[in-house]
Amino acid sequence: MTTRLRFDGWILGTGTTSGTRVVLGHWPRSPLGPFSDVMVQRPDGHRVLLAPTAEVAEFVGATYSFDEVRLVEVAVDRSDPRAWTLTAGPLQLRATVGRRPALGRLLRLVPAPLARRPAWVGLIDAPARLLTGLRTRGSAGNGRTEWYGVQDLHRLATVTASWDGEPLGAVAPVQPPVTFGFGSVPPDPSVVRVTTTVQVP
Repeated sequence: MTTRLRFDGWILGTGTTSGTRVVLGHWPRSPLGPFSDVMVQRPDGHRVLLAPTAEVAEFVGATYSFDEVRLVEVAVDRSDPRAWTLTAGPLQLRATVGRRPALGRLLRLVPAPLARRPAWVGLIDAPARLLTGLRTRGSAGNGRTEWYGVQDLHRLATVTASWDGEPLGAVAPVQPPVTFGFGSVPPDPSVVRVTTTVQVP
């Protein structure tokens, strides 16, 4: 017996010239209510989850792998449609959104109801790995399976970020890839419109 849970929103992923990589999940619609969470991998590989509630921390921590979990206020401001502003405990970040590349235009050709379906996401997993090196379906923690139904993609033009008040440097590729789960975010800093389905045993 399994249950499928759907999280609808955006994932923003970026590297910095300091080596810190940041993955922000912003979920206006989810089984846990609206929330945002942040996965951070420091230059030494240390993985930190910044979660707004114990419930979010428990669910995300059971799906992905972290070395440290912190409960902090996670605030996302998108009042400017071309920018993202994030405050999450020790992390401050502002990102400006750039152009939609060819992959983003291709993703928008797929009707959203189809793009969100796990059957479709599983079908395109192999081509996605071949063309981009990224996975759309895989095994998550504790016997869970996850599907990423991506519907749009924009590059990030600029990123300004700090950790405990120390600047993290300029925007940079997400290299090496983050290691929270079975897949990473695109190597080019970007924000994707996505519906994530998690199957829980």
